[in-house]
Amino acid sequence: MRRAALLGAALLGGFVQAAEVSVAVAANFTAPMQKIAARFQQDTGHRAVLAFGSTGRFHAQISNGAPFEVLLAADAATPERLEREGFGVQGSRFTYAVGRLVLWSASPGGVDPQGAVLRSPNLTRLALADPKLAPYGAAAVETLRRLGVIDTLRPRFVQGESIGQAHQFVASGNAQAGFVALSQVQVDGRITSGSAWVVPAELHSPLQQDAVLLLRGRDNPAAQALMRYLRSPAARQIILAHGYSD
Repeated sequence: MRRAALLGAALLGGFVQAAEVSVAVAANFTAPMQKIAARFQQDTGHRAVLAFGSTGRFHAQISNGAPFEVLLAADAATPERLEREGFGVQGSRFTYAVGRLVLWSASPGGVDPQGAVLRSPNLTRLALADPKLAPYGAAAVETLRRLGVIDTLRPRFVQGESIGQAHQFVASGNAQAGFVALSQVQVDGRITSGSAWVVPAELHSPLQQDAVLLLRGRDNPAAQALMRYLRSPAARQIILAHGYSD
């Protein structure tokens, strides 16, 4: 009985110490982060409160006092900038994922495996994220420029603030195809719907995605625990399953 009582007290103490962490998450990382947050709460007792959007928009919000404690960016430059500007904890940055860009259509035959559809006059509406706010949008523009089709396709752009909106434009039929994150359309190595061309990595700058502990989360045990958990085998398994690499 005494042993059971001590165990119960220990468990209760763990839950009393559990805390919440407010996390700004790049839109491309929505699906894996939702799974990671659920596992994080199950394994640690801490709860991650998630907000999804464009990395550029998050930078503006954090700079203006938004109460985020951790940022999972879609690039490496924004976390580094936040550290430099005094909003991030020095030395806390690390790469949690390296993303892949994909040209995707909700239609099974909408995109060919070589991406030749980008040269087709039948492609009249092409979705992408705002390159000024979203690194995946910048990678899409870089890809089109290297392929020599940027001037032809620019009038056909359907532009969303984030990669999440770009995906929504394609999924809803408001664009025939669009540049999205591989993680949005692939699970366990399989495209879940429609058709896609995985853009060769050499056509754009690497999509290195860094996490940073923000000053507001410096003394929050849940924020510190999440930064550690993102490097755990459980989190890595989810991240890799969604098409990211280390």
